Amino acid sequence: MDQCVDPSIDARSNGPDHRTPSPVVYLASAVPARIYRGGEHESSRLVSNSNSPALPVQWQAPVTPPCSAFHLLRLCRVSTMVVLAKGELEQIALPAVQPPAADVRAIDLSATGPARTAAGRALVAACEEHGFFRLTGHGVAPGLVRAAEAAAARFFALPQPDKEAAAGLPLGYASKRIGSGGDLGWIEYLLLSVTPSGAVPLASSSSPLPCALTAATSATTLSCPLRELLGEYSAEVRRVACAVLELMAEGLGVAQADALARLVAREDSDSMLRVNHYPPRPELGGGGGGKNLTGFGEHTDPQIISVLRSNGAPGLEISLRDGAWASVPHDGDGDSFFVNVGDTLQVLTNGRFRSVKHRVVVNSERSRVSMIFFGGPPPGERLAPLPALLAAGGRSRYREFTWKEYKGSGCKGRLADDRLCRFEN
Repeated sequence: MDQCVDPSIDARSNGPDHRTPSPVVYLASAVPARIYRGGEHESSRLVSNSNSPALPVQWQAPVTPPCSAFHLLRLCRVSTMVVLAKGELEQIALPAVQPPAADVRAIDLSATGPARTAAGRALVAACEEHGFFRLTGHGVAPGLVRAAEAAAARFFALPQPDKEAAAGLPLGYASKRIGSGGDLGWIEYLLLSVTPSGAVPLASSSSPLPCALTAATSATTLSCPLRELLGEYSAEVRRVACAVLELMAEGLGVAQADALARLVAREDSDSMLRVNHYPPRPELGGGGGGKNLTGFGEHTDPQIISVLRSNGAPGLEISLRDGAWASVPHDGDGDSFFVNVGDTLQVLTNGRFRSVKHRVVVNSERSRVSMIFFGGPPPGERLAPLPALLAAGGRSRYREFTWKEYKGSGCKGRLADDRLCRFEN
């Protein structure tokens, strides 16, 4: 698998680089006031040395973590460390600016009859306008989504050595470094390959993902294997992605219903699941307390389609056609997905659909957890605009290329690089 700079293939660096001359700063994730335990409240404890900002500041977690999904999502705020040198922290600092809210269309995937026809038209309009929309009526059980989120929170709440045991190249756990071009973020994440059956294989069978259990060894420990939950979740979201692509084909007037969906549904499709954790914005010394941080730098997704679910914490922003940034509002009902057009879908529609540039800004005291399914085509698939979308004698904006070739073209580049320009006619 090519190790390229895109949101699904990353170079890894866990923990501080002890070769750097800069002092390493360990920044605590957050300080919630109380942690629920067994019907009583127990205060969390912060262990720090206030005499020098260069000395480690880290969490000492409560002995027994909470067991409910709600409190597990709070727990991921307290035991995670993203480790950045002082110069690296300055590199990802952003002005504390709150952009206006984006006007995001909502598409009901469960619509039937005339309502489905209207949904197809609205979907096409959303992909042409922003390349981004909110999806309702997707049919994924809320219980599964919340269980997967809680399992991810348990994983990120593990001690750092336990998380790093799941590290690997290019799959597994990592933090702070995104790609091989030097991009940094206030982030830790899991990156996993996804098969059509929904299984989530790892880089090495000898380094399995730990089960998503609480750290306690008491009888209250929950048995919820992270790998199985993410596998089941991935299978469901792949189904949703294919259904969205079928509705897109209808809206575009393409006679072949699976012209787009088949690329993601195939046994050899190259799809990924990324689970991101953005700890709350830390207190920055030197007068920088009001600054935001880059969680995930601006980029487009190279695949066909991305389906995102988050725990509702703010931070996701999209770039509008005029280049201005707009924040993505919370989905309201808590059960929606957000979907964005990827580079490959822009090519398949001959530029009619827009691969949206987006980023995550850490500007909240609340931890953000997101799960993103990237639906990609098979490595050897030859990609070019669909003939049905080229008018008679129409000109193709892009030359034909394979998915493997496109992924390889992004190696050693930066997140914000324009990859598609190399494939334009």
